[in-house]
Amino acid sequence: MLPLMEEFYTIQGEGFNTGKAAYFIRLGGCDVGCPWCDVKESWDADKHPMTAADTIVANAKKYPANAVVITGGEPLIYNLNYLTSELQKAGVKTFIETSGAYPISGFWDWICLSPKKFKAPTPSVLAAADELKVIVFNQSDFKWAEEHAALVSADCKLYLQPEWSRAAIVTPLIVDYVMQNPKWEVSLQTHKYLNIP
Repeated sequence: MLPLMEEFYTIQGEGFNTGKAAYFIRLGGCDVGCPWCDVKESWDADKHPMTAADTIVANAKKYPANAVVITGGEPLIYNLNYLTSELQKAGVKTFIETSGAYPISGFWDWICLSPKKFKAPTPSVLAAADELKVIVFNQSDFKWAEEHAALVSADCKLYLQPEWSRAAIVTPLIVDYVMQNPKWEVSLQTHKYLNIP
C-alpha cells in the first residue's frame, strides 16, 4: 500500500528521457521541503489515499508506453521493491525521480537524482544514479552541482536545469556554464512550455 497522490499518462518533460511517453506515478510524502517545489500538496502523505501496488501496476499497464516514472513527493521514503518488481515482471520499464534523501529501494531501469540542499543524498543513491539533475536557482548552485558531480559514477549523465520562476535570469548563466564545461547538458522543463502535465 502506497499513498498515491496522482497518476497520469504524459510526455516526460525533463532530463535524459525528455520527449518520451511515460505513465507518471506521484506518491505523497516528502520532508525535504524545497521552497520552489511545484507540488507542495504532495508533502503530506496523509492527504492521499493508500493504494495497493497491484492496482497501480494494473493502471500503468493500460497505456502503450510500457514505461513509468515514479516521483513525489519523495518516493524513496517507501520501500519500492514490490511495486517495481511487479512493474518489471509486466514488461514495464521503471524510472525514478528522487532527491536521494533516503536509501535506494526498488528495481530501476533509470535513476534520476535531483539533490536538494535541505537534505543531502544518501551514498546508495549517489552510487546508483544514471542521471544527476541539478536545479539552478542562483550562481552558487554551479559550485554545488560540481560537488555532487564528483560523488556520482563517471558514466552518470549531468544536467543543469533552471528553476522555473527564475528561468529568465539563470538560463543564460546555465548556457554559458555548459559551453565552458561541456560534461554538463542543459535540461529544460519542456512540459511547461508544451502546457502538458
